[in-house]
Amino acid sequence: MKTAVVAVLGGLLTLAGIALLVLPGPGFVLIAAGLAVLATRFSWAQKPLDYAKDKAQEGVEEVAKSPWRAAGAVLAALVLVALGVLALAGVDLPFMNAFTAVVLILSGLFLVGTVVFARRQEKLEQARAHRPAGERGTAGAYRAAPHGN
Repeated sequence: MKTAVVAVLGGLLTLAGIALLVLPGPGFVLIAAGLAVLATRFSWAQKPLDYAKDKAQEGVEEVAKSPWRAAGAVLAALVLVALGVLALAGVDLPFMNAFTAVVLILSGLFLVGTVVFARRQEKLEQARAHRPAGERGTAGAYRAAPHGN
């Protein structure tokens, strides 16, 4: 019974994520969630889950490295949130209902959170890279001094 529930839930999440790749919403997140659910019972789901994780990490790294991409992503997120709020406020927008509006708002907020996380990670990486060798770093770690010093 558990296997059937996992198969149905994981399959539905994955299919919803695939649909949201072309519709407004967090498509990759739902695909990864669906694959993660499926991977708990089906070993074949681990390989596409690893691929999805790698692609998600690459996307986060790209946004982190480019302030222009980060700004564009935040702008897109604000547009999604604004459209969702307008739809919930009663503005008649094509192809919109309350569910779509909520999904747009959540997608926009998720995107902003992802950009903030990515930018913070990039700043931490830059700070670690510029820390002089032999100085105490975060979490009690030390960078090794280069040979010859």
